[in-house]
Amino acid sequence: MAERISRFAAGVGTLVLLASMAGCGSGDDKPVPAAERSGDLTVWLTVDAQESWPDLVSEVNARFRKAYPKIKVRVQYQQWTSKNQKIDAALAGQQVPDVVEMGNSETTNYLVNGAFAPVDPAKFDHSEEWLGALKDACRMDGRTYCVPYYAGARVGIYRTDLLKKVGVAHAPRSYPELLADLDKLKRKFGAKDKNFSAFYMPGRYWYAAMAFVKDAGGEMAVKKDGRWHGALSSARSVAGLTAWKDLLEAYYVGDRSKDNGDEPAVVGQGRVGMFYGNTWEAKAATDSRSGGDPALRGRFATFAFPGPSGELLPPFLGGSTLAIPAKSENQDLAGDWIRMFTDRTAQRRLIAADTLPNNTAQLREVAAGGVNGPAARAAERGWVTPLAPGWGAVEKSNVLQEMLQDIATGKQSVADAAKAADHRIDAVINEN
Repeated sequence: MAERISRFAAGVGTLVLLASMAGCGSGDDKPVPAAERSGDLTVWLTVDAQESWPDLVSEVNARFRKAYPKIKVRVQYQQWTSKNQKIDAALAGQQVPDVVEMGNSETTNYLVNGAFAPVDPAKFDHSEEWLGALKDACRMDGRTYCVPYYAGARVGIYRTDLLKKVGVAHAPRSYPELLADLDKLKRKFGAKDKNFSAFYMPGRYWYAAMAFVKDAGGEMAVKKDGRWHGALSSARSVAGLTAWKDLLEAYYVGDRSKDNGDEPAVVGQGRVGMFYGNTWEAKAATDSRSGGDPALRGRFATFAFPGPSGELLPPFLGGSTLAIPAKSENQDLAGDWIRMFTDRTAQRRLIAADTLPNNTAQLREVAAGGVNGPAARAAERGWVTPLAPGWGAVEKSNVLQEMLQDIATGKQSVADAAKAADHRIDAVINEN
């Protein structure tokens, strides 16, 4: 999601690149003028761009074509579920794409294994204000290996009609207000319907639970003396997990052994007062294609979710970055395409598509009263999963989900479940 006004745009049509194409290495080689460069530039984006901002892709390709009239940009759209497998296969050979989109929680192993070429942040708009959860995912050993593209943050979502019926005129602005509103919803609607949840919070919803850990000052894992260690059993992490469990215990009625994968469909059944989710889930809860109920249209609104700490609950900051494979023979061209695709004008286009920009400066351009306004407020407190070599293995083994299920179902105490999870994390987090 991006918009641009490039500080490098002036004169780009006559830009002369200082780097020549791979394969030209003698000291007598002269830089090739932009207008004479020829060949293909292969860009792998996920289907989000194809579905939500195809016009941005077309416009940037048109700009790029003016600068490099003989270069053909070939954009290939990838599914999130198979993208990394395809990238791994390509990187193992010699025919690699020149630009690849990566989730910000996916980059670490690629950086550790030298898969991406370094980039100079100074060449990209607002690089000094890049969101930390995106910027940090691109850095290793003091160098930058990818460029933040766009972000998304979870927020509170509530039924405006139900809050009105319990005499509440606006969304909660503090944690005590949140609890008071949930108590009112529970008393009025829960008394009549045993399946009504004032707050929807399934037991395996780890993005939500870890937000409470972060709010309490805890961590999932920390690095000490060159090695990573699980940190869920620290006093602060346990305090955050306890606050999460208390909220679940008081206001959630439902299966504690499930995750949030079908959240819009469950909310669309009309038996939920509030939930914590991505901004698009408010609309999805009213869309029959995702299991929602069209009769609920116009009855949801978003709010910046307050945390027990008194600050906004720190959301997992999902998002994407753009990287250049080290084997690419068009690294200079790839960098220039990324520059255009992530500049400030492109970021404005993404804002218009209800997506968060890659930098804090343009978060202020997100309409406060719009669906993404609360997400923009929360984004500066956003976090990403530990940038450890084996974090992918931690996620694949469902350590967090199983710990949370044990806590939610009462199988283990918070402290015991967290301690067991740390042992499991320690076993794999330093592997790559």
